Amino acid sequence: MAYTLANLQDDIRNYTEVDDSVLSNTLLNTIIKNAENRIYRDADSDDNRFYATSALVSGNRYVTIPTDLRFIRYAQLTDSAGNQTFLEKKDTSFMAEYYSTPNTASGIPKYYGNWDAEFWVVSPTPNANFSITLAYVKQPISITSTTQPTTANPASTVGTYTSNKYQDLLLYACLVEAYGYLKGPADMLQYYEGSFKRALQSYAIEQQGRRRRDEYQDGAIRTPLKSESPSKY
Repeated sequence: MAYTLANLQDDIRNYTEVDDSVLSNTLLNTIIKNAENRIYRDADSDDNRFYATSALVSGNRYVTIPTDLRFIRYAQLTDSAGNQTFLEKKDTSFMAEYYSTPNTASGIPKYYGNWDAEFWVVSPTPNANFSITLAYVKQPISITSTTQPTTANPASTVGTYTSNKYQDLLLYACLVEAYGYLKGPADMLQYYEGSFKRALQSYAIEQQGRRRRDEYQDGAIRTPLKSESPSKY
């Protein structure tokens, strides 16, 4: 069954055997967010892939970073004729050496890189207006921020991709955070840490392996079977 925020909070309290006088909703929300962030940092998920289109302005080499960006996957430029090219990622020191007059419009950008927390930069400085598509991994929505169903509105959007499909992973991550906060028994903390890592491994195999394979091109995944030689008998 998919988790709602209330269900998840109840299970954390039940597993740790404490009530809301110790683990309040506010405290549990922080624990849940920390657990979600650990999952998102440890394993890439297709659910967090996002695309945004921006305009490169002639004479301006800076592009504003989307507010929900965690990291850039690739950048694709479209010129006035509709031709698309991928930009090559470089560090800013390389681009400073490659193009020493950044405030002068030069041509079609070839490189891009992270500039600071608010902007990324292209080089050379564009000499015309271009469209650029940014593929990136976004900051996921937390289950603590989703709309919960009510009696008046039972059809409200519930949960997140992780809470709806990978409940064990989310629960174990939360229990690790909860036992750490409670300074619980070391053996229980170790047990749930191990459970979390096993759930994370299977999640990563699915997200970064199976979902990105094509059976026709890559072949079906096969598990080697141990078979004794007939000559043995």
